[in-house]
Amino acid sequence: MSKETAFTVFCLENYKVHRHLSGQEVWKLFDRYGVFAYLREFYDVLHTTGHQYINHDIDIYLESRGAKLPE
Repeated sequence: MSKETAFTVFCLENYKVHRHLSGQEVWKLFDRYGVFAYLREFYDVLHTTGHQYINHDIDIYLESRGAKLPE
């Protein structure tokens, strides 16, 4: 497994806990709004930050694309 793939799995798992969603729900959300591509593109910067920063960054990314996030 590449380091980028491992990082993507890490982000998915942490975001799942952050938003109280299932893995499948997060997968669909990330796939629909291009989060996987975003995480790969900005891996060099994001992998140096903590999971709370990454979760917040993903929230901002999703909101900017019109995603409806659960409370």
